[in-house]
Order: sequence, then structure tokens, then C-alpha cells
Amino acid sequence: MEDQKESLRKITTTLALKNEEIQNFICTLKQSLLNLEANSTRVQEDLESEFSSLHAVLDELKEGMVTRIKQERASRTYELQSQLSACTKALESSEELLELANQTLCSSETDGFTQAAKEIKDSVTMAPAFRLSLKAKASDNMSHMMVDFTQEREILRAIKFLPVPATPEILLSECQVCDNTITAVWALPEPDSKIDHYILEYRKTNHEGPPRIREDYPWMVAEGIRETEHTLTGLRFDTRYMTFRVKACNKAVAGEFSEPVTLETHAFTFKLDAGSAHQNLRVEDLSVEWDSSGGKVQDIRKDKNRTSSPMHSPARAAMMSPKRTPSARVGRDRFTAESYTVLGDTMIDAGQQYWEVRFDKESKAFAAGVALRSLGRFDQLGKSNASWCIHLNNWLQQSLTAKHNNKARTLDCPIPDRIGVFCNYEEGTLSFYNAKTKQLIHTFRTKFQQPVIPAFMVWNGSFSVQTGLQVPSVVLSGQKRNSGTSSSNASLT
Repeated sequence: MEDQKESLRKITTTLALKNEEIQNFICTLKQSLLNLEANSTRVQEDLESEFSSLHAVLDELKEGMVTRIKQERASRTYELQSQLSACTKALESSEELLELANQTLCSSETDGFTQAAKEIKDSVTMAPAFRLSLKAKASDNMSHMMVDFTQEREILRAIKFLPVPATPEILLSECQVCDNTITAVWALPEPDSKIDHYILEYRKTNHEGPPRIREDYPWMVAEGIRETEHTLTGLRFDTRYMTFRVKACNKAVAGEFSEPVTLETHAFTFKLDAGSAHQNLRVEDLSVEWDSSGGKVQDIRKDKNRTSSPMHSPARAAMMSPKRTPSARVGRDRFTAESYTVLGDTMIDAGQQYWEVRFDKESKAFAAGVALRSLGRFDQLGKSNASWCIHLNNWLQQSLTAKHNNKARTLDCPIPDRIGVFCNYEEGTLSFYNAKTKQLIHTFRTKFQQPVIPAFMVWNGSFSVQTGLQVPSVVLSGQKRNSGTSSSNASLT
């Protein structure tokens, strides 16, 4: 009995689920009927509007052509009427002279005949009939105003509903990735004059190849594109790739999306290691602000001969560079005393990397550069051989200096709002730029014996870091021009 009840319960559950499924489908069908009614009404109204527009164009064209015929008729009528009037008057004058001449000839009076004949001769010579052109000034032929709409009628008969646009193809070889800007280029299989615009979708991904069912990033949309290419600017490349797809749209319908194309977006990306930050620095994502209440600064005995507590680099694993350093740091690894420093979480041990930092120019002190992992937690940036930086000092007077191994060089240049940092690990080059103008501020030339890490310092101020940036092409070209030249900063390297 229990088995039968259990079996019946399963049947009941299955039937209930099926009923729910059917009910949902019924709701879908009802909604489809409503959508069909609304969409049919909309497209019919659009069709009537298009035909009304077409009729309006034909009526306007007809009115213009009829007006031209009327104007041509009026002009020619005026010319012919004027010529007819002149000829009628000339004929009347000529008939009067003819009658006068006949009367003179028939007259039996001899007195005055000679004078009368002379007057008639002079009148005939001056008669309008002899000055008239007997060629019509205007033609009565209006055949040049005739029309033949055979071709146009064939075009009108060929009017039909808009077809679905063909699927574009993204031309991978013509797409460009440069300066955090991507230009996507595509083409249709055949030209289509009915295309109104294109829709381009793109999204970030860390996976090469076709999109997966579940991606970490949503599609972003660029609409209303009129050309067969589109440029995205101001991008932040914080993933390894970006995937693109495009579809064509006419006035009525959109076609299918193209096959997705994945472009590599290599750039240096890192985060700030909050675990390394001095206790007076408040780190939020890529922003840092001085916080005087962040903790009590320890009393440090000022011993010139003291040694820094080493922070040894982790064993270098066989992975692609730059490497991410461990983010979990114990409290003793925090920078302390007067080293108001925070490090990035990604090591640089190969390649060319670039990042920017915007800082408060009213900060009492600020520095940006790179450091070795061995930088002691008491060490200030630029005051040991384990770090290179440029340093802004607003204490007493404002100055900008390049610092390394406790040596400084004053930089004679305007202080920018944003600094770009370029590191070429293999070449041992560390350059600083005005991020806005890309004007070179200073270059260190050295030989990195071990990986370096982005490093920052701020006292009574704030700064924010921008990563995911490609090396600007103007920086690369400037580095090529300067490669092989002697460095004026040798004393600091």
C-alpha cells in the first residue's frame, strides 16, 4: 500500500510539474499573441508611413514638373503672342499702303502723282513688314518635357520587405591595439546599401579563444556605428584579452553577430599591498591617504650604523612575469618609523612595464619608483641601494629630486600633476615622465640584479595609482632614440 502511495505521489508530482510547465507555456503563448498584435500594428503603421512618404515625394516631383511645363508654355506663348501681334500690325500697315498705292495708280489726276508716288515708296521702304523675321521665335514642340518612368516603375515593383543583414567578419589582421586604445575593423560579405548602423560588443577576459558559457565580465556595447570600424579609447587593460563581436542593422532588423575575435591586451597590472603599508597610510584599492591617527609611530633610536630588517624575496617560481608577490604579510613586515611607504604586489623581473600615479601636489612629501624586495622596513625610498625614486618635498620649499643610494639630484622641471613610470628590466632603465605631456623628467640607468616592485611614499598627503596601462608609443620611441647614449645620471645609478 505504501509503495503504491509513493508511486502515486511521484506521478502526482510529475503531473504537477508538467501542468506548471504547460501553464508557463500558455502564458508565453498569450504574451506572444499580444506581442504579435503590437508588432504587426507597428510594422503596418511604419509601412503606411513609408508609402505616405513615397507618395509625398511623387506628388512633390509631379508638382515641380507640372510647374516647369506651365512655365515653359507661358514663356513660349508670350514669345509667339508678341510675334503674332507684331505681324498683325505690320500686315494692317502693309494693306493700307497697298490700298493707297492702288488708288494712286487708278487716279486720273496727274497733279501731285509724282509726290504721292514718292511718299508711298518711302512708306513702303520704312514699313514694319520689311523689318519682320518670318521665323517663329518659339517652337511648338514640347517633346523635351515628356517622361518615361519605365525604369522607376520597375524599381517600385521591386520594393519588398527588408532582408536580414548579412553577418560581418572582423578582420583580425587590420585590428590594432596600442596606447590602451583598440581599433576593430570588419567587413560585410557583399556591399549592402540598406545597412543603417552596426552594433559592436566587447568584453574583458582572461581566456584566449571563443567565449565560455560563463564569463567573469559582461558584454559592453557600442551602438550607432556608421562605419565599418570603431576605436575604443581610454581603456584599462586589467585582463589578458578582450573579445569583440559585431552585427549589422538595417532600419527594421539586426543580423547575427560575427564570430568573436579575441585580441591580446598586454599591460602591467598590480594592486597595492596593504599589508606592507606604514600604519599611517590608509590604503583603499589603488588609492592611499595619509592618516595621522593610523597608529602611534614607534620611537626609533637614531643610530646611523643600524641595519635594516631584511625582507627576503620569495623563491622564484617558473611562471610568467611580472610575478604577483604574496599579499599576506605579517605585521613585522610593515614599513615603520619614518618610512611612510607602501609597495605594489607584483614583481617585475622581465619586459617593459608602465604605470602612472596622480598625487596631491600639496603633500608634505611624496615619492614614486621601484624597490627591491630586500628594502628594509625602516628604509626610506631612495636612501639605500635597494630603491630608486623621484621625490617631491614641500617642507620649507618645494623641490623635485631623483634619489638612489642616499644620493639626490635636483630636477629642474615643472612639477606635473601625474607621473608616468617606465621600467625596462632587461635594459636596467627606470624613467619618469610627465604623464600628460610624456615629457621625460629623469632616467636611472642601472642593472637590476633581482626583481623590483613598484614603491610609493607619502607624508601628509595622498596619491592614487593607475595600472593596466600599455607602454605609450611615444615613450617607446623616445627610449629607442636614447638607447645607447651615455647617461647624465650616472652618479645616481
